[in-house]
Amino acid sequence: MNEPAAKGSLEIEVEDFGPIVEAKIDLRPLTVFVGPSNTGKSYLAILIYALHRYLSDGGWAGRRRVSRNSPMFRSSLVKQFSKKTINQFTELAGEMIANKERLPSEEGIVLPSWVMDIIRSGFSQQGEYLGKEIGRCFGIEETGALIRKSTKGATRIAFRRHNANELTPIDHLLTISAHASEFKTIIPESTQMRIGVGDDDYSLEYLRRMAMEMIATVDREEDRPIFSAWRLLEALTDHVRPQIVGPLDLPAFYLPADRTGVMHAHSVVVSALIESAAMTGLRPAARTPMLSGVLADFLEQLIELDRAPYRRHKPRHNLDTEIEKVILSGSIGVDKSEAIGYPHFTYRPDGWKDSLSLMNASSMVSELAPVVLYLRYMVRPGNVLIVEEPESHLHPAMQVEFTRQLAALVKKGIRVI
Repeated sequence: MNEPAAKGSLEIEVEDFGPIVEAKIDLRPLTVFVGPSNTGKSYLAILIYALHRYLSDGGWAGRRRVSRNSPMFRSSLVKQFSKKTINQFTELAGEMIANKERLPSEEGIVLPSWVMDIIRSGFSQQGEYLGKEIGRCFGIEETGALIRKSTKGATRIAFRRHNANELTPIDHLLTISAHASEFKTIIPESTQMRIGVGDDDYSLEYLRRMAMEMIATVDREEDRPIFSAWRLLEALTDHVRPQIVGPLDLPAFYLPADRTGVMHAHSVVVSALIESAAMTGLRPAARTPMLSGVLADFLEQLIELDRAPYRRHKPRHNLDTEIEKVILSGSIGVDKSEAIGYPHFTYRPDGWKDSLSLMNASSMVSELAPVVLYLRYMVRPGNVLIVEEPESHLHPAMQVEFTRQLAALVKKGIRVI
């Protein structure tokens, strides 16, 4: 399928990662892992999710950040901006305002090399935080636990982005050792990063506001121009990030295995966590099993379904109703507690007046209910949907039909793993 260059394919290579000695993946709009159990398929899927969560804008409606875990540019770096650097940002802001008609356009504005040097430095400072996000998604406290047990070396995670019209790719390398995580981004000097090419009006208007703020504060006290330069730098990085990390810039959603069990037990799990938090300080602390990040995110998103931010951004593809029609022969619903708004999931077979609790529906219905709900409230074209064990609890005929539905998602612009 045809895609913008910034959202094309991506190569990922791993070495000594969990059970995996080495692997190479070419991520496409549809990526399928097939193989025996205990060979590392879930490891790769969770890794890809973690990279998306860290390098994208956050993924959920109304959220937009370069990184949810740390600033892309630490205060120590920004405070080192010289008077020359501030003047350069002011000149760039002036060019952006003066050439408003070029934003957007096919050419846009090429970022100067001195800006790209700062952006390279910012990406290369992300090792510790990116390593922690990967650890969070796996539910481990020490990222060194991801290193393959039979080796005393380090885990190596590399991903490569091929830009259109550029001969040399952009390379990223994350090395996880027993005590530290190091990240390095290699953007060739010949690579041109442009702003204003394919950006939406909202993003461009925000970029213009940052440029105008830079101009307005240049003659004020010393700290204010530095802060404005930092804001403009973050906005510029946000715009070229898709050109640097490719499809990893896209928001991703992960549907874990055993969705039936999670859908049945999520209210019990969340209630236990709330009770534990309420009792903190009243009883001795106990070591409880830690939820993996993918499971914690899944539970949180189930609670957030059908709330105002998601209703405003409701997808318009009707792919959820197609799955209900051709596979489930009924509809999935969400009822909210009047007291606290906690969700209760239901299933109403075609022709029935009343709904069943999802707990009383078949395992096939419970397994596909999260897919329907995510498509209805959260996943939009341009997002990534990762489905673990999509064939679970489905009759062979329904496995074939669900495969057709996944292909329909890809045709609508949703990337599927």
